[in-house]
Amino acid sequence: MSQTENGSKSYLISIVMVAVLGGLLFGYDTAVISGAEKGLQAFFMEAKDFAYTDGWHGFTSASALIGCIIGSALSGFLATNLGRKRSLIIAGLLFFVSALGSMTPEFLFFTYGEPTFSLLIMFNIYRVIGGIGVGLASAICPMYIGEVAPSNIRGMLVSWNQFAIIFGQLVVYFVNFFILGDHIQPLVEEMGKGIANITPAAQWTVITGWRYMFGSEAVPAGLFALLICFVPETPRYLVSIGRDDVASRILAKINGESKAAKILQDIKDTMVVKTEKLMTYGAMCIFVGIMLSVFQQAVGINAVLYYAPRIFGDMGMENPMVITVFMGVVNILFTLVAIFTVEKWGRKPLLIWGSVGMAIGAFGVAVTFGAEGLEFVTAASIMVYAASFMFSWGPITWVLIAEIFPNTIRGGAVAIAVAFQWIFNFIVSSTFVPMFNMHLSEGDDFGHWFTYGLYGLICLLAAVFVWKLVPETKGKTLEDMTAMWKNRK
Repeated sequence: MSQTENGSKSYLISIVMVAVLGGLLFGYDTAVISGAEKGLQAFFMEAKDFAYTDGWHGFTSASALIGCIIGSALSGFLATNLGRKRSLIIAGLLFFVSALGSMTPEFLFFTYGEPTFSLLIMFNIYRVIGGIGVGLASAICPMYIGEVAPSNIRGMLVSWNQFAIIFGQLVVYFVNFFILGDHIQPLVEEMGKGIANITPAAQWTVITGWRYMFGSEAVPAGLFALLICFVPETPRYLVSIGRDDVASRILAKINGESKAAKILQDIKDTMVVKTEKLMTYGAMCIFVGIMLSVFQQAVGINAVLYYAPRIFGDMGMENPMVITVFMGVVNILFTLVAIFTVEKWGRKPLLIWGSVGMAIGAFGVAVTFGAEGLEFVTAASIMVYAASFMFSWGPITWVLIAEIFPNTIRGGAVAIAVAFQWIFNFIVSSTFVPMFNMHLSEGDDFGHWFTYGLYGLICLLAAVFVWKLVPETKGKTLEDMTAMWKNRK
């Protein structure tokens, strides 16, 4: 069968790969802080006009997530009014501006290398700008892929966006590792005592290293913003603005001419969708979607992803960036487990077993952290904790949020669920450092065991929540979900 009759797989793969770059940037931007945050903290602790506390550092490390909330809230409006392609171009430009601005927040307005409160505000503004790009990409990249992909492989292609997010985190772990090179991260006890009193091998990290880490994102961001200009708009959006002729050509190139006409008609038939009030199917429907997002973040995974080098360094590891990179590889492998088993094992079993595995890992960290001779057990517990998330709550939450809501309320319900996800991401990320450093008495490890003990308890609550309230969506059509929620009202 000719390419004209069957469509071009290479064309489809090429445009999906460009869209997937948005997912990679999502992961890159949210995890770049992991290698840069200690140098950044030491830099701002040199400020003379304010005290850079743990609270300020927690906020600064998580400030991009404020932008994520804004970006996800704007995504529906922009995708509808500007189109999926233009919205992704905007996201790419925001990533690019954020990378360069975070590298040199002094640009135009401040003295280079002089930490001040005003400079801290400017740095956080640039991070929020990048966060808006993440929020847009988190919603629109899966939407773009879903709208260009043939129905028989749509689920698989959308799932690869989650893989790209984790891969982006792994890439930035490697990039941070190579940028750091022979230099080291500053010790906590050295911070705030003056740059001259910081270990010579760490001084470069404080003055320059964190800048290169943030700036490195400009390369993939610029590439994404450029390449997205060459992909087509989605056929569904084109039909919505009356460009049926262009939509037909794109559909023919992807699916073949024999299928294009039928798909085009199906799109036109579903463009006018009956809308219903958000609570039409009962409060439980919305509650389950929101709590899936809340638990995905409340289990504390991003505290590990964002602060991995700090955690491994505080454990006494000689080169924490090496362990961080290894953890990134483990994360990739266990994300693949989810991609290839979700349709075989189902959503609920993966979430429940993942919750149990995370609880075991979190309690393992709480019990062994700081104990002499148990550093390997602590590191292994963190790996179990992260790996369990990657085959469960990481990808499966996104799958369920896409499936669980009836068609007629999906747009509004998904927007609410995703907004809660970013809100709790911010809460967990901004509170980790202050909680982790809590002491009941001088020199004790109260903050360490309390933080991971709390995460472990939340993991167990998540398992009970899934067992009791979350429906299994494996093998069910969207129409089945509509009927199910009606029966559960």
